Amino acid sequence: MDKEKALELNRFAKEIRLNTVKSLDHMGFGHYGGSLSIVETLAVLYGSIMNIDPSNPKLLTRDYFILSKGHAGPALYAALALKGYFNLGVLETLNQNGTNLPSHPDRKLTPGVDMTTGSLGQGISVACGVAHSFQLDHKDQYVYCIVGDGELNEGQCWEAIQYANHNQLDHLILFLDENKRQLDGTTDQVCNGLSYEEKFRAFGFDTKKADGKNVEAIYHAIQGAKQVKGKPHVIVLDTTKGQGFPLMEQKADNHHVRPTKEEEVRIKAFIRQLETELRG
Repeated sequence: MDKEKALELNRFAKEIRLNTVKSLDHMGFGHYGGSLSIVETLAVLYGSIMNIDPSNPKLLTRDYFILSKGHAGPALYAALALKGYFNLGVLETLNQNGTNLPSHPDRKLTPGVDMTTGSLGQGISVACGVAHSFQLDHKDQYVYCIVGDGELNEGQCWEAIQYANHNQLDHLILFLDENKRQLDGTTDQVCNGLSYEEKFRAFGFDTKKADGKNVEAIYHAIQGAKQVKGKPHVIVLDTTKGQGFPLMEQKADNHHVRPTKEEEVRIKAFIRQLETELRG
């Protein structure tokens, strides 16, 4: 990746982070932690990797993106709006009555959303089904899916992972957002997953690890995965819940946040900071 492209993707990530935080701040509460930890991955996918056409969201030859950890919907909505699927102003309707942007993605409501998610474990299962359909129809399309480390507590995920290996779904690229926290504590405290890399290799996946804060590392991991044939792929992302926003990174209970008055002041200051950086 050349320097210019890296700068472009880093700027896109900053725009996604800004608009994610703004929409959550406008709503007054929401899933800050898990939304912010996938920002860089979304920037790479929507800014460089995926074959998509915002003017034609149902393009038959498009790549699919499925956010299995559906509570991170605010970050996906910000990326979609910035790409032109809908007006940026719509982000202010997040989770409001009559909105097209519910708390968790709904493919019947939001342009650019390929799968309704939120019930953990179901998104990854559908991603496998879509990838298998591409394989059966000899289509050169990819399915990109983000799953959370807490989500892997669901047995359904491992059934899907086994299915992907059995069917050699090499056009499935799974991202594990290993942000190390979930609703009720750290993943180690709730259900220690040990080494996810070793697990995925044991399940037959082409397995890579990448710095989930680094757009270049994510980009190169994806390109490397595409060189491996006959195996499904996973990129284990080393991320931080609340990534890129010090207040949320340091907050222990940052899965779903109802900010205090003091935190509201800090959130608005962070928004102003990002806006200033982007203007500069």
